Amino acid sequence: AFQLELDTRHDKYERLVKLSRDITIESKRTIFLLHRFTSVPNGEEVLNESEVKLDAVRRKIKQVAQELIGEDMYQFHRAISPGLQEYVEAVSFQYFIKTRSLISVEEINKQLIFTAEDREETTNTTANSHDKQPHTWSLKITPVDYLLGVADLTGELMRLCISSVGNGDIDTPFELSQFLCQIYDGFTFIGNTGPYEVSKKLYTLKQSLAKVENACYTLKVRGSEIPKHMLADVFSTKTELIDQEEGLS
Repeated sequence: AFQLELDTRHDKYERLVKLSRDITIESKRTIFLLHRFTSVPNGEEVLNESEVKLDAVRRKIKQVAQELIGEDMYQFHRAISPGLQEYVEAVSFQYFIKTRSLISVEEINKQLIFTAEDREETTNTTANSHDKQPHTWSLKITPVDYLLGVADLTGELMRLCISSVGNGDIDTPFELSQFLCQIYDGFTFIGNTGPYEVSKKLYTLKQSLAKVENACYTLKVRGSEIPKHMLADVFSTKTELIDQEEGLS
């Protein structure tokens, strides 16, 4: 009986790892799609398409929630954490493009409450135990996964900054600079007191902020003398120099 219990647990863990991988892939595709927002004439279409993709991701998360019914989530947390972090990154990126603000963990969790009406029977196991399952169930994003997802978001915002300048948008880099400063301030408050993974992300966050601030500096000081179509090239060479300096220090 004990062997059977262990085998069942390992099988469940493997299924969750596969689902997490699917969630990661779909979330990355959503992020790539959202980067087109600055370059296409109709941004609304991109946002609508991204919402469809995120709905597909949420269906995958629903399958994860079904697997975890009656289980301790933290026993399987390592299996699903990478996917959830990538989902947080995609959702917060979309939210930022829409509202120019940061989505809260409560708002993310509100979207991850599932009901029996929109239930999909994914496996025979879940179909058989249909009567035993509650009418609503949810999956909560942990604070650590949220923080790590937001830390990854800063890298995407840095790319958004460089691409928006390439498209002749001069205002976005300054908005992004202020926003990233606030996020960086928040992370420095946590400092080394938080989980190890969070303090590790602080370094890359600082790099992203430096690149955006450098872009703003170049725009402010040399913006008038450099043609708009050449600004993106100037930034890419400058960011390479920053990377080299960081590597030497």
